[in-house]
Amino acid sequence: MSADSPTIAPAGAPDAPGAPDAPGAPGAAAPGGGPEPRKRPSAEQVVPGLRVRLAGGRIALRLAGRPLAVGTVLLAALLTVAVLALGTGDFTVSPPDVLRALAGAGTTATDYVVNTLRLPRLLVGVVVGAALGVSGAIFQSLARNPLGSPDIIGFETGAATGALFQILVFGGGAGAVAVSAVLGGLATALVVYALSFKRGGVRGYRLILVGIAAGALLSSVNSYLMIKASLDEAHAAAVWLTGSLNGRGWDQLVPALVAVALLFPAALLLGPHLRMMEAGDASAKSLGVPVERSRLALVVLAVLLCATATAAAGPIAFVALAAPQLARRLTRSAGVTLVPAALMGALLLTVSDFAAQRVLAPVQLPVGIMTAAIGGLYLMWLLTHEWRAGRR
Repeated sequence: MSADSPTIAPAGAPDAPGAPDAPGAPGAAAPGGGPEPRKRPSAEQVVPGLRVRLAGGRIALRLAGRPLAVGTVLLAALLTVAVLALGTGDFTVSPPDVLRALAGAGTTATDYVVNTLRLPRLLVGVVVGAALGVSGAIFQSLARNPLGSPDIIGFETGAATGALFQILVFGGGAGAVAVSAVLGGLATALVVYALSFKRGGVRGYRLILVGIAAGALLSSVNSYLMIKASLDEAHAAAVWLTGSLNGRGWDQLVPALVAVALLFPAALLLGPHLRMMEAGDASAKSLGVPVERSRLALVVLAVLLCATATAAAGPIAFVALAAPQLARRLTRSAGVTLVPAALMGALLLTVSDFAAQRVLAPVQLPVGIMTAAIGGLYLMWLLTHEWRAGRR
């Protein structure tokens, strides 16, 4: 008999502490006869972590220890890189002077350099990186595949196609280009989703294969538009297609910030459904999740986030691919982690833009070149890792 086995008292002996018939013990007789029902453990005992309840308790958020710590470190790293980026350039500003300028207590020169010239570009990078990180996390979770990011499965290419039509065919301004990028991304997503849908729902591998095919087709359309355009228009479109934060200001920041501020909370609200769907459609349905409706809503949210980022800075490659996987490995989480993915995406894009500005200074590279170089190395590592894992 193990040490945890209940003690059996002899007949007629008083109840021993911990015996099955002891008052309050599991299985003890209730006053009306019959065993006393076991108490279910609370949610806090089953799933540890700090819980935050919003909207009068209708919305509950769980803050697990390690993801919270990783998010704090990523936020601290992002703020550090931001201060360095705001202070580095042809006119160097020390970190204390950067902080004073941000607080409105700097000199006229530092205020102009930090707040007027450099801050809008930095904030566009943070917003775009966060949007790409969350979009990639959603798509990878839905596809249940680390390659299921919007730049791999064609959604970012579709947004670029919409923007190119506006730039090269209709000659629209910045606002029209942004709207066309969003519409192009949504149209591509709806076509890919419809072609991936089969009886029983959308399968991850079908979504990836159809998305890759759609991306290849749209890439050929983009190439055709570039060939038929004039030299000046083709040059401007080529720079935009690379993905760049050069010249980005408040005009690009405000619409992107408003869109992300609306879309990100909606993604967080659907996050529990996304985590339950990772266990399989059947398991999610048994838990009361409307699987297809939730999947479609998440696809629309992820496409809008991706299209918003593309409209603000052009199609920046590999951030949506790498950020969610790096965040998941740091948090050691079995499920999707949207907030760490957003912070990792913002950090990756900010660091890449800082390097693009300083590696070949005074020449400033488009940030898309830097992310493509880093992302290519990451993709090679990821494919090698998955291949080795498959051979075990």
